[in-house]
Amino acid sequence: MIICLDTSTPTCRFWTITDESLRSYEWEADRQLADGLIGFMRNSIQDSGGSWHDVSGIITYEGPGSFTGLRIGLTVVNTIADTLSVSIVGETGDDWLETGRKKLQSGQNDRLVMPLYGREPNITQPRK
Repeated sequence: MIICLDTSTPTCRFWTITDESLRSYEWEADRQLADGLIGFMRNSIQDSGGSWHDVSGIITYEGPGSFTGLRIGLTVVNTIADTLSVSIVGETGDDWLETGRKKLQSGQNDRLVMPLYGREPNITQPRK
């Protein structure tokens, strides 16, 4: 099973890909992403008939998008890839899922996916 994650917007999108099917899941995470992401992913994997041990690769959307959403999502999938010793690839663009799938099939492994925010960070000054 390949799992795919996009946390670039308040709507968290997740897919499971098996030989038999592609399943899509959405969750209006908003400000609950950090608290609920692992459970949402686990429940989606179980709904697809699998478990964490069935995960053979990960495709993730690397941006652009929400600073906090990307940071949380990529931290989670990078950790899962490392823990399960599976390949992870990051992609961007409208066809990121298909491009990522081709990269995994060809044996590519980014090992660590970093976020692409789409602009320089807006760092505010402390109020004193």
